[in-house]
Amino acid sequence: MRNLSKVGPKLALGLILAGGLAACGQTQGDRLLSGAGLGAAGGAAIGAATGGSPLAGAAIGGVAGGATGVLTSPRDVNVGRPAWR
Repeated sequence: MRNLSKVGPKLALGLILAGGLAACGQTQGDRLLSGAGLGAAGGAAIGAATGGSPLAGAAIGGVAGGATGVLTSPRDVNVGRPAWR
């Protein structure tokens, strides 16, 4: 297991950066992109924190987050206008 004192700051930075994507959700495409981004960031952070592969975690999280974004509707998940619009 890795020393968490080295992983903690990286994990916090990843979560802060992923939070910037949280304002995305009006269209199905917006939810796909934001879900995939958040999932990839979260998966990479979990992979790094647990001593696993951040790349594998990002891939799994990205697919799961993107699928969740596509399968939801604005009524289910609507967190506002995306930053790019």
